[in-house]
Amino acid sequence: MRKGEWPRFEARPYVCGAIGPFDPARLGLLARSGPAVRPVHDGPDVALLASAPLRPYRAEEDAEEVAYAWGERRPEGATAAGGWLAVAETCEAPGLVVDPGAVTLHTGGFGLVDVYYLSDGDAVYFSSLIEPLLALARRPYEVNWAAWAAILKLTYPLLEDTPYREVRRLPGATALTWSRDGRRLRVDRRAPRWVREEPVDRGVTGGDLVALLHEALKPYDRVLVPVSGGYDSRLLASVAVARGMDVESWTTSPDDGLDNDIDFARYITRELGIPHRIVPQDPARFPDEALWAARRLEYLTSHHAWYSPFAREVHAAGRPVVDGLAGGPLMKNFLISSDAVGAGSGASRREALLASLATGDAHIPVLGEAASSWMDDQVRSAFDAATSALHGHRAELPLSVLHTRTVRGIARSPVNLVGPEATPVFPFLHPEFFDAALSVPVDRKEGGRFYREILRAADPRVAALPSTNGALPHRRVPLRSNGPVAREWNHRMLVKAASVPGLMSPQMLDAVAAGPDALTAFGSWNSRFWLRGLVVFGAWLSDYEDTLDGLTPPWAAQTAAAPVR
Repeated sequence: MRKGEWPRFEARPYVCGAIGPFDPARLGLLARSGPAVRPVHDGPDVALLASAPLRPYRAEEDAEEVAYAWGERRPEGATAAGGWLAVAETCEAPGLVVDPGAVTLHTGGFGLVDVYYLSDGDAVYFSSLIEPLLALARRPYEVNWAAWAAILKLTYPLLEDTPYREVRRLPGATALTWSRDGRRLRVDRRAPRWVREEPVDRGVTGGDLVALLHEALKPYDRVLVPVSGGYDSRLLASVAVARGMDVESWTTSPDDGLDNDIDFARYITRELGIPHRIVPQDPARFPDEALWAARRLEYLTSHHAWYSPFAREVHAAGRPVVDGLAGGPLMKNFLISSDAVGAGSGASRREALLASLATGDAHIPVLGEAASSWMDDQVRSAFDAATSALHGHRAELPLSVLHTRTVRGIARSPVNLVGPEATPVFPFLHPEFFDAALSVPVDRKEGGRFYREILRAADPRVAALPSTNGALPHRRVPLRSNGPVAREWNHRMLVKAASVPGLMSPQMLDAVAAGPDALTAFGSWNSRFWLRGLVVFGAWLSDYEDTLDGLTPPWAAQTAAAPVR
């Protein structure tokens, strides 16, 4: 991320700081290397700085006990008094808790709002962004190939991985605690409420969930509801209108080659009687938009390039943005295959789920054999570790999707492209709604049956309108991401990525060698996702190649040892 392109942290502050026996000079370098910050808290073994004033949600008069949080929801009442985990799982907020005997840095229950950190001896330096922490990292930076394996295979990293080995991301419901008495650091991983309290079938109806959505939206009166042609956005728009809220709706092209979202959104917003705007996209601007999204997301996912013009417009709208994050896995078994639902063992269930989450085969082999084999092993092991607390859980399947794909990939657009400048609202993660939806057995959600019940309870006329979740009368449109201007840029990034030994298959190298126009063959769903992942990797190399420790990957030895055919 270039310094001039820092997000404007307006709705949520940027924070950084340190815990443990930190070096004030190193902390000063961290503070100067990101968005402008001012001191919030300074004490023995702890420093917190933020881009805006942070009011503690708990504080004693002698200042020996104080607690801060920096999410969209502020801890109150019993939550504020309940310890860091209560704040994490109820408010989905990271924070810092200072007690006489310890200092604790923690994430939210899912970890939606990022906490990145770098260990330096016994000290830990932390930040809302990766880039400022790189100022403290040793140069050249060491490539985290495991992170890139997951980004290419799944479109997002797992566990604590970032593209750099020294900078890590603190997972959800996790704390780093510095003991002032013992002078040591410990990692405290907890099971949030939805993991430790296994749901039982409560006989929840569609009407029950609609009522809970009304409660979730109570704090807001003036909102922007982006409407696509799917279930999630029409449900949230229906509830917002039924509540009598001041609602605007916007739609843009998801660059999927169909644009059913735009067609179907018109029907929905017309039926609901809400103002509707189409946010246009210019194919000639695709390279700039894709690079803007990649840098804002710090190269952590290949998703969301299409969202860039929309996000920039949202920044100026002045309204909280109601987002349907988590609706798919919670209510319609999104990416939960019938093989996973009917699996006879935990291992086969996880294997089937991982297969659904991974990008499928492209029209040609994309990765070299050794690279693909190494990445498969890495991703399988990391996925098993990332979901280990959920193994055998009654809601293992939807929670596994939520704790991996939703948090690490899909949430990046509302949290990191929209979130700092505008407030994202996630009604489906509201605690009462989330628990009720999670309690509905997965077999009841098969084929979207249960979701259609919810939609009919919210607004039967809107529920009956055409949906992108059903059979579609496709209206095909050209892909911006594979148009002439995009192909030229994509090709340059692929040439850069091809410099990594053994990364690409011979067939993929031939396609790169054939020039930009050969990329027109990458039009299928899977082929596009592979192309996007490699392009994002190439863009990252273009930005950081002068500061990396070399591009010899772990599979290079296997490639060199392979017999010549």
